[in-house]
Amino acid sequence: MKHEYCTPTQHPKWFGLAVQALAILSQEDVNIACPSVELAKYLQSEPSLLRRILSVLVKEGYIGTREGRDGGYHLKKSAESIRLVDVYDVFRAGSSISCGIIETAGTHPLGKSMKSALEDITQEMEDSMRGVLSKYSIADIAKQLEAKI
Repeated sequence: MKHEYCTPTQHPKWFGLAVQALAILSQEDVNIACPSVELAKYLQSEPSLLRRILSVLVKEGYIGTREGRDGGYHLKKSAESIRLVDVYDVFRAGSSISCGIIETAGTHPLGKSMKSALEDITQEMEDSMRGVLSKYSIADIAKQLEAKI
C-alpha cells in the first residue's frame, strides 16, 4: 500500500453518501436540477456536509451544477457508466481502515515484520473490495431503490 494513499482527506462515510446522492440524481429528470437541501432531506444528512461531498463529485465530472432559482445538481455521466469503484477511488474510502491496521505496528523489529504481513493482508482486502465494487454501477443501486419504493 502506498504511503500517500494513507492520507485520506474525507471521512469514510462520504463514499456512502456520495453513492446515495448519485443514485437519487440518476432518478431525476435530466433537465431538472436537484438542490442540495432537497438531497440532504432525502439522505437525512447535513446540507453543508453534502455540499462538500457534491463539490468533489462536480470536480471529478460526475455531476454538474446549475445556478439560480431552479439551480441544483444533475448527473453529467450516465448512471450506467459510473461504477462504484470509481466513487470509491474518488473518496479513498478503504484507506482509513487499511491505514489504521498498518499504523498499529510499531517500529521495533517485531513491529516491522508485523507491518509487512499486515500490508499484504490490507492490499488483499483492498483488491477484493475493488473487485466487488467494479461489478456494480449507480444504475444498479438506483434499480434496487425503485424496487423498494
